[in-house]
Amino acid sequence: MTFDLAHIWAHMSILSKSIAFCLLLMALASVGVVVERVIAFAKARKASLGFMKASGASLEAWDLAELEESAKKYTSSSLAVVFGAMARRYLSAKEEAGNMSAIELVRNEAARKLEAVGSELRRGMSILATVGSIAPFVGLLGTVVGIIAAFAGIGAAGNAGIGAVSAGISEALIETAFGLMVAIPAVLFYNYLSAKVSNIELSLTRSVGELLDEMENNHGRKAPKLVEKSEKAA
Repeated sequence: MTFDLAHIWAHMSILSKSIAFCLLLMALASVGVVVERVIAFAKARKASLGFMKASGASLEAWDLAELEESAKKYTSSSLAVVFGAMARRYLSAKEEAGNMSAIELVRNEAARKLEAVGSELRRGMSILATVGSIAPFVGLLGTVVGIIAAFAGIGAAGNAGIGAVSAGISEALIETAFGLMVAIPAVLFYNYLSAKVSNIELSLTRSVGELLDEMENNHGRKAPKLVEKSEKAA
């Protein structure tokens, strides 16, 4: 027997071929997710660097309206999405007369945006987790089906020699090997992308905290001046 894939495929049953086709679809789905996420992360990083350069002057001048406008130009950047939402909420909150302060409203908005961004960053990664979990079992199912077919062939031929089943069992074990070949890269890339997302979320959380500090500090500096003017006017 030679490990000729065309020969193995020709001797597989319809059910075994269906299982192998499912594993192939899982492999293609995993490759698609990995490629899409790597490209998306690279694009987001480039956009974030551009946003940081464009928004530096706005932050120094504390021009949140300009910061919001800059964020609209970098929709691929997670940092721009969060900062734009925070700036927009801060500006609108300054004009509202509610029970919550502007900083509290911005902090809640930032938390919601971080959750949405985290969900977007993990888009498609559930496919990798699913493939990594079930692909070995799908391959094992193909092996079991192949072995059953091999022993059924023995019963039909009335020959119980090892040579009569070795070819069928070897072909059946290919399914398990295929399942492992699909699952192992999926698990590795899932762990890699998860670590990447965690680092991005950590950087976003740190940046959001710094902007909140600046907002609170800026808001706090202006409050005493307003009180002083009100007392003089009285």
